[in-house]
Amino acid sequence: MASSTLPCGADQLLAVFGRIDIYVFDQLLRGRLTPRMKVLDAGCGAGRNSEYLMRCGANVFGVDSDPAQVERIKQVASQAASRIPPANFSVGSIADLPFSDNCFDAVICSTVLHFAQDTAEFEAMMAEMWRVLRSGGLFFARLASTIGMEGRFTHLRGRWHRLLDGTDRFLVDEPYLLQVTAALRGELLDPLKTTVVQDMRSMTTWVLRKR
Repeated sequence: MASSTLPCGADQLLAVFGRIDIYVFDQLLRGRLTPRMKVLDAGCGAGRNSEYLMRCGANVFGVDSDPAQVERIKQVASQAASRIPPANFSVGSIADLPFSDNCFDAVICSTVLHFAQDTAEFEAMMAEMWRVLRSGGLFFARLASTIGMEGRFTHLRGRWHRLLDGTDRFLVDEPYLLQVTAALRGELLDPLKTTVVQDMRSMTTWVLRKR
């Protein structure tokens, strides 16, 4: 490809990749997410992390609790090359997914799990996403944690804390993520990686393979 045709400017990059999370983009670069996959975007919002995959022809499904967001991702899907049917996207709870067992090659859950009301709901959401993921499939999550900012948040109840930016979140830590990984019999594809946002919050990337 000639260099003049590469998407070099910000507007061109946005037109090609949309507003995809850079950590999801990293999974694309590693070849772990491909257009040949059947992908669930759990807590899909308007589709920022699945828009590019849809454009490339991936069979994308999405679930979100916000009806307005589901309508937006349906519009994005209608413009995708693969012409994904609106029925692929539904309003619902990640803790009660309307899909059969072992039916997805990959599950993406970005900035959603830290809204779990308690440990029971967090583990119910994880169990459902794990149930619909096929053996050998990819699970990707990015969620708020205490990692790197231990002791700096105000404890509210259970795993709920008030962050330094004033928001309240369900926060995980390294031992708990490793505990859940072991309970699921999952395999860490990458070490836990955490971005510390100065005087605000910590965000951890958790990438697993279903064994």
